[in-house]
Formats: sequence, C-alpha cells, structure tokens
Amino acid sequence: MKPLSGARRAACLVTGATLAMLGFAGTGLAQETITLKLHHFLGPNAPAQTDMLAPWAERIEEASEGRVQIEIFPAMSLGGRPPELINQVRDGVVDIVWTVNGYTAGLFPRSEVFELPFIHTNDPVATNLAMREMFDEYLAEEYSGIKVLFNHVHAGQAIHMVDQEVRSPDDLAGKRIRIPTRTGAWVVEALGANPVSMPVPDLPQSLSRKVVDGALIPWEIIPALKLQDLTDYQIEGADKTRFGTTTFQVSMNQAKWDSLPEDIRQIFLDNSGDEWVREVGRIWRDIDDKGIALAVEAGNNHITLTEEETGAFQTTLEPVVERWVEEVSTKGIDGNALVEAARAAIAQHTQSN
Repeated sequence: MKPLSGARRAACLVTGATLAMLGFAGTGLAQETITLKLHHFLGPNAPAQTDMLAPWAERIEEASEGRVQIEIFPAMSLGGRPPELINQVRDGVVDIVWTVNGYTAGLFPRSEVFELPFIHTNDPVATNLAMREMFDEYLAEEYSGIKVLFNHVHAGQAIHMVDQEVRSPDDLAGKRIRIPTRTGAWVVEALGANPVSMPVPDLPQSLSRKVVDGALIPWEIIPALKLQDLTDYQIEGADKTRFGTTTFQVSMNQAKWDSLPEDIRQIFLDNSGDEWVREVGRIWRDIDDKGIALAVEAGNNHITLTEEETGAFQTTLEPVVERWVEEVSTKGIDGNALVEAARAAIAQHTQSN
C-alpha cells in the first residue's frame, strides 16, 4: 500500500478527530439527564416520603444509571393546595404527583370501590394488588391525561377518640368525627356521628379544643401529629379490620411520559409493578404498626373489637356500599360489578400472600 502523504495524513487526523468529537457529542446527547419534579402534600420527614417516595425515586435513578433524576418537592412547596395536585400533573405544571384520589371528590368514582368499608379490610398488600389487577379493565378510563405509575392504599381507617371508649356503633351517636374523604363521611354518618372535613394538619388543634371528638384516620399518622398526647382511645376491628381506607396514586403527566425514551419508560414500569406495590403495602403496614405501638407506650387504650362487635359495625356499614352503588349508577357505572370484582380480587390476593 502506498504511504499517505503528509497532507493526506493530516486530513485524515482532522477527520478522525471530528468524527470522534461528533461521536462523543452524540453519546452526550443520548445520555442527557432527564430531571423530573415530583410534588406531594406531606412534609419531608413523613414516612410517605422517607419510606416510599424517596426509595422509589432512588431505584429509578440507579436503574437508569443517572439518566433520570427525580426531585421531590414535599408539603406543596411548588404552590397550590393538595386538591390541586391532580390538575397540576394533568396540566404539566409538575411531572409527577403523589396524591389522595378523594381530594377531588367524584373525579375517580370507580377507584372509590376500594375505599368502601369491608371491601378493604386489613391487608394493604392484597388491596394494592387487586387495584393493579383491575386497573386496565375497570379503572383506567378515569385517569385520562395522566400515566398512573402505581395506586396504593394505607392500612385503613381506624377510630381515634379524645376521651370516649367505643365498642359499638351506638357509642359514636352524635359525636363529631374528622373524615378523610366523602366515603369516610358516609361511614361516619352511617354510624350516627357527624362528619367534619378538615386538612390533616388541622387535626391536632381541633382535637385539643374538642372541635371534634375523634377522627377516622390510620395509626401511621399518630407520631407525625402527636395524637398519643391528644387522644385516649384507638379502636379497630378484629384482626386489624378497618372501616374503609384511602386510595392514593403516583402519576406522571401523559405528555411527559410519552416524551421519555422507551428504555426509560420500561425502567419506570419495572420499578412500579407487582413486587413494588407488594412492598408498598408492607411499608404502610409497618409504619401503621409503629404508630399504634407509640400510642400504647404513651399509655393510650388500644381497643381491638371482638368478632361479634366487629360484625355489628359491618351490619351498620353495609348501607354505605349500597349508597355508593346507587350513586355511581347515575354516572353509568355498574357499581355492583365493581364491588364483586374488588371483593374477589382482594380475597384471592389475601390467600396468596
């Protein structure tokens, strides 16, 4: 082969360097960091962030080898009120939200089936898996404009009372009880009490001033609100049975989701599937158990109802399910089918856990 002249050798070196630079530039563009903002309503030290949202974000960041960075903004620090979170993500004001479905009453009627008393009973893992199993067929159409990454519940609503022991529905007659959602209001009304709606941060002052006599809320909130100092009684059904629950979602703006590279979308899916919602259920059960342990240590009375006493609550609260079925039927939703499917899916996943 004829040796290259000096000029040709220099030209080749320049061309090679240029191609190398272009190659590095192309790699750099391909590896450009995708920064996503996650907004939610609780404080930075709440277990929802420290035990669930932050570990989830870290797993996605690690799996993407740094191509994704998720910045968490707690306590509505990007502005607005908690009920506005769903519109913030739909409108692209933020990329991802963690929010309570019931903060926007009537917007997620199908998902409400899991909030009803004695649909979810005592197993957040089973209910999380049931929500996931039923999503495509039964729930998806009410989540337009967003990509749901995962739904979940907490351990469920229990009864906290300032100074009133509760063993039967009659013990709550006329009492003022803080409620979390409209289905929670229906539960309280069925028990003969008066529902009082208020944001979670307002509850301690309301209890201390006897604005309310108690609250329908899980154990996990006890440490954050110091409820062990404001209440004497914590009441739940037999075998940790609760009186309904709250449904949550972690969702991304649909346009943002569609803009992500396919492999990044797959990383989100891989880290938000069955195993993850199982873990989320265990996380919420664990923090709930820690909450009631703190109350007992402080000298509070943890009342676990007998099977017979729990049955009396179930009989009293069955009309709440009937009320919901009738109400959603006006929107063209087959509530009976949803109730049957939810109960069957939860029962199946309870047996498989």
